Amino acid sequence: MNENLFASFITPMILGLPLATLIIMFPSLLFPTSNRLINNRLLSLQQWMLQLVSKQMMGIHNTKGQTWTLMLMSLILFIGSTNLLGLLPHSFTPTTQLSMNLGMAIPLWAGAVITGFRNKTKASLAHFLPQGTPTPLIPMLVIIETISLFIQPMALAVRLTANITAGHLLIHLIGGATLALMNISTTTALITFIILILLTILEFAVAMIQAYVFTLLVSLYLHDNT
Repeated sequence: MNENLFASFITPMILGLPLATLIIMFPSLLFPTSNRLINNRLLSLQQWMLQLVSKQMMGIHNTKGQTWTLMLMSLILFIGSTNLLGLLPHSFTPTTQLSMNLGMAIPLWAGAVITGFRNKTKASLAHFLPQGTPTPLIPMLVIIETISLFIQPMALAVRLTANITAGHLLIHLIGGATLALMNISTTTALITFIILILLTILEFAVAMIQAYVFTLLVSLYLHDNT
């Protein structure tokens, strides 16, 4: 185990060059395409899951919103596969970096907001001032709604970063406790190891859920602006 608790969150380097770009590109190799008339079981399962998620997520959108389907499906595949690969031993998880998550959240949020101002200018501006607001409260409500609008991408990025980072830290701490307890109490070490296995299973679920939640919130932001 690493002595430094946060060593696994440091971007790996080779010859002084960061490997973050190669790590980010690697998940795309896990989703091959086939030119065959009949796909194998893996590709069939992949297509079925994509159709299920896209139908559930994009069913609420109009024609303009559905043009984002390919981008959102690519987003959920990328985040989900990156989170899952990060659970492998001695691996690096790019989604634990707030800078990367902000790099995904801000352009998608900005694209949705700009789309709303272009297509529904009056409706987009109406969000800043609810109907029936007393006149003395108008400046305060406009400021509050503006702040809440600009907080949205930060909330997206922080939520993903915090959940993935917390899971990795718990696995790291419980794994270290299991190794330390092996020489003290075998029974306690066994119980801790069972907890570690259950936590790892939970983290697999969290990895997929966080990918879905991130993409779903972007989809909802898009729905409010189209």
